[in-house]
Amino acid sequence: MNKTVNINLAGIFFHIDEDAYAKLQRYLEAIRHSFSNTQGRDEIISDIEARIAELFNEKIKNERQVISSKEVEEVITIMGQPEDYLVDDEIFDDEPGRSRSTKSVGKKLFRDTENGYVGGVSSGLGHYLGIEAIWVRLLWILLTIFSSGAFILIYIAFWIFVPEAKTTADKLAMRGEEVTISNIEKKIREGFHEVSDSIKNVDYERYGRQASAGASSAATTLGNIIKFCLKLIVKFVGILLLLIAGSTLIALFVGLFAVGTFGIVDAPWTDYIDMVNSGAPLWLISLLTFFAVGIPFFFLFVLGLKILVKNLKSIGRIASLTLLGLWLISVIGLSVIGVSQATHRAFDGEVASSENLMVTPEDTLFLRMRNNPELSRKTWKSSDFRVAYENGNKVLVGNDIRLIVKSTKDSIGKIEVLKSAEGKDFQDARERAENINYSTSLLGNELLLDSYFTSDSSFGYRDQEVQVTVFLPEGITFFADDNTSSFHRNADYYGDILISGEEEHFLKVLEGETSCEDCPVESWDEDSNENWGDETEDNDPSDDFNARVDVDGKEVNIRVNEEGIEVNDKKAHRITIDSNGIEINNN
Repeated sequence: MNKTVNINLAGIFFHIDEDAYAKLQRYLEAIRHSFSNTQGRDEIISDIEARIAELFNEKIKNERQVISSKEVEEVITIMGQPEDYLVDDEIFDDEPGRSRSTKSVGKKLFRDTENGYVGGVSSGLGHYLGIEAIWVRLLWILLTIFSSGAFILIYIAFWIFVPEAKTTADKLAMRGEEVTISNIEKKIREGFHEVSDSIKNVDYERYGRQASAGASSAATTLGNIIKFCLKLIVKFVGILLLLIAGSTLIALFVGLFAVGTFGIVDAPWTDYIDMVNSGAPLWLISLLTFFAVGIPFFFLFVLGLKILVKNLKSIGRIASLTLLGLWLISVIGLSVIGVSQATHRAFDGEVASSENLMVTPEDTLFLRMRNNPELSRKTWKSSDFRVAYENGNKVLVGNDIRLIVKSTKDSIGKIEVLKSAEGKDFQDARERAENINYSTSLLGNELLLDSYFTSDSSFGYRDQEVQVTVFLPEGITFFADDNTSSFHRNADYYGDILISGEEEHFLKVLEGETSCEDCPVESWDEDSNENWGDETEDNDPSDDFNARVDVDGKEVNIRVNEEGIEVNDKKAHRITIDSNGIEINNN
């Protein structure tokens, strides 16, 4: 029976049996001894312990599992023995005999904050995909522009859910290098030697100057030109981001934040917004809109600054997370308001009323739309609305009125008015429909229909409409004023007998149709430019129109061909057909 020891390895607690603990302790002591004279010894040991803890976590299935000697040996096999590696300064020399190859393993996705501008997402994706980070940043910018800012959400998601490469083991895994003692020690040593690399850089610069001065400088020059062009493109993208994001933020502040939230300007559209919203105050909608739209453009503005200004100080993680939280709250708030707005218009309600129209088949009725200059000067149909004052009260005025004329077999006419509106339920929609005020009047033989309707402003705008159906007895003659044309342009579905274009004419009502009593009769003149039949060089005689017509008990032969009209084999110069009959002129 073995004892169990509880250990804390890189901040993680493990249960390990006594033999395995002794073996792990000897292994860590050997590693510490091998790095006794190495710069950054403590950081190297800390990263090695973090890597061992990570391997232990991968092997245990639950928190209560005890780590045995088998697991410890497997971890040591992965990490390697200290004596297997050359841990002195010679491994960093540039001599070919001392060079060592780094084994490539599967890469892991991390955020590289050391080489990043905002959250290190682009630099981390560059390591993961094996491309330069600048191309990833350009791709983010283009995708953000062409998606109207939608890719900012994806970037923020990467920022939130992709972990940051904090430890040396994370940085090695991010580059696809094997996380072993040698690589960890090498990575940290490289960090300490960056300060003293200026001596080596002097040699590189000297070699570069020698190469550029030689005959092979053409390739280097071409590379510099390409690099300059790429930098120029990046700077242009940064300027473009600054202009777009900056102007958008200014417009949001003036148009939404200042006007809508604080009421600095008494905007004329405030009443219209109050009419269509579902009860949320205008200042709240404006403030949420400002944050929901402005915060993404603010990050674009900062990105543009980082592209143009080197070593620009970051806004900080706390500020970034605070802005992200405000953005999420704003989006959720606008979504809730939008859903509430949709539910307030989910149901349709209708209220119908009818009254007799005291006209008979022997009458002539004149039909006209009338307006009220104080409320609405429009005499045409429109689906929009306006806010006006009637007797000191604020009212909604609309012109969404449909006129339908139908025939009836009754001895007198009838007017039917159908009012409709939307609401959060049937009862609410019906109440809004009942609140619509619309009137008609019959003055003598003239029927006047309002070209507008009104509703109390407290009910708001919920797609209120009015449908007026005029039933006229068969045999009556009516005259529709030209101002009715936009109100009765209906589809066949409504069965309207008043056809568009027949305004300003006397129409006799028949069964389901009308007959125009004063419409001009078309006549044909051979001197006109209208030709009968197809204009072809060779006309087939079989295409001629031949008919026999009974006129006053006499049979008349009529032929129509390319030469004109012949009546009883005599050329007719003009034929007129009207209410008096048919007139044939042979002169």
